[in-house]
Amino acid sequence: MLLTAFVALAAVGPQLSAEDPVAQNLPARLQPPSAAHWLGPDEFGRDVFARLLHGTRVSLVVGFVAVGIGVVFGGLVGLATGYFGGWVDGVGMRAMDILLAFPGVLLAVVVVAILGPSLSNAMIAVGVVGVPHYARIVRASVLTVRALPFVETERALGSPEGRILFRTILPHCLPPLLVQSSLGLATAILDAAGLSFLGLGAQPPTPEWGAMLGHGREYVIHAPWILIAPGAAILLTVLGFNLVGDALRDALDPRLSSSFRTESPRARSVAGSPSKELA
Repeated sequence: MLLTAFVALAAVGPQLSAEDPVAQNLPARLQPPSAAHWLGPDEFGRDVFARLLHGTRVSLVVGFVAVGIGVVFGGLVGLATGYFGGWVDGVGMRAMDILLAFPGVLLAVVVVAILGPSLSNAMIAVGVVGVPHYARIVRASVLTVRALPFVETERALGSPEGRILFRTILPHCLPPLLVQSSLGLATAILDAAGLSFLGLGAQPPTPEWGAMLGHGREYVIHAPWILIAPGAAILLTVLGFNLVGDALRDALDPRLSSSFRTESPRARSVAGSPSKELA
């Protein structure tokens, strides 16, 4: 329910407020919440409620783009290292270990420092932080699947390596990857908000939750509503994605249900024998 509500706000939220999220009204600055400004105005007189609604879309887009970057590049690394092994595995996983040696936020800060502070660069930075995590998950799945009989059958049939990787092995890597992606969305939104809080992500006057926290921290005593609204939004969104991730993990955990087939449809049609499930 939490996640559905925020996705709905991201889709139609900006239409729920007639206020311009970037329009300044200095005479109204730091006034308490009222009928005219449900969550009060910020230090520049901008409507906090309008900025919160617009920030929902920005923050969710940041999370999805960052996770997409991590899944694509991490997935490719995991597929290559797990399937080919040898020096490919050695070089690829050592590179992932180097990235994992850095604390996530520190690595993101380093990437943004190299590329320059902006919302798009913050997405890239958070995506880079996630790459080694997705790579390790996919690699572990590939190592399990590549030894199963249906993969050996595909090789014996002379199937191209690309077909084996993307048509036969990759589908079996999706359940753990989907779980990690859901949990990774929570982390990505939190990390991106942290970068914006430090001034390395969204730049003024972009209405982004982390930036709203960063700009309002000086007024935490006299105008706490500036921080409470975006802080609560981050908390509830992260909680929602974590709950979804836990539910997906319980539903897709291969130890709780049979998720691997021992024969692919193509191999079964050639061999003429029914598939067996790996217990």
